[in-house]
Amino acid sequence: MIVVTGAFGFIGSNLVRALNKIGRTDIIAVDDLTDGVKFANLADCQIQDYYDKDEFLDHIQSDPNYFLNHQIEVIFHQGACSTTTEWNGKYMMENNFTYSKILLDYAIAHHIQFIYASSAAVYGNSKVFKESPEFEKPLNVYGYSKLLFDQYVRKLPKANSQIVGLRYFNVYGPNEQHKGSMASVAYHLSQQLKEKSKIKLFEGCDGYKNGEQRRDFVYVEDIANINLFMMNHPHIRGIFNAGTGKSQTFNDVANAVIAHYQKGELEYIPFPEHLKGHYQSYTEADIMLLRKAGYASEFKTVEQGVKKYLSSLD
Repeated sequence: MIVVTGAFGFIGSNLVRALNKIGRTDIIAVDDLTDGVKFANLADCQIQDYYDKDEFLDHIQSDPNYFLNHQIEVIFHQGACSTTTEWNGKYMMENNFTYSKILLDYAIAHHIQFIYASSAAVYGNSKVFKESPEFEKPLNVYGYSKLLFDQYVRKLPKANSQIVGLRYFNVYGPNEQHKGSMASVAYHLSQQLKEKSKIKLFEGCDGYKNGEQRRDFVYVEDIANINLFMMNHPHIRGIFNAGTGKSQTFNDVANAVIAHYQKGELEYIPFPEHLKGHYQSYTEADIMLLRKAGYASEFKTVEQGVKKYLSSLD
């Protein structure tokens, strides 16, 4: 049996779909479906059971043997508050830190593989994106909540079961439409183009020219594949960057969207005041550790990924 938290979310649902593709349908989906529109993300997938995230937590806390008959092999912990503009620290820590600790402690106690979502937000404005404390300085409470859990994992005594943290960079792809302002650049630009035949990007900042801010944009299918690789190699442990290793510009994304629809023009708008000092103008994953762990698959470029993504939206 496999547990996926955040199963109806963006990355979680793509992970469930990837598991289905390899024949795994014995999946316990854990999520908060208060936002009921997310049901559509798994409407064409197969799962075995569903638990509300609070109900699931109650079970493992009040009765640690509740799921013993399910013989859980691995927990993919994707559930979190991923809103980088959320400044309610109490809410953020409860969802991203405390919940994660309880789940990890349960996995260790029952010798269950634990593969969880960390974030490139832990690096803040660093120019070096390497899995090492000297490069970690988050710009917001979301990034801090992810870093604090990474630190918790690092300080644990060596466990008998696998513990892997994956620091997701700028993920884009199908099933992110419910994320609103937190959806990817590719999604927002495609919606702009459909509505007004025009794409708007921020003007330059932090020394970058208009639209030339750079991010490590990684297609969600590649992220799902990294998760499956870790599941299939339970001897691997540690915290790994999950990105392509090659940054591309926002202009690259915009041009890929325009190329797909074969129409549109580009306009630059003033950089928002409220984001100054809290914005990553450059990210590029150092994937040396991921490669050393044996992950050899190639990553989609922005041009390849955006084309595949937008084709799924048409």
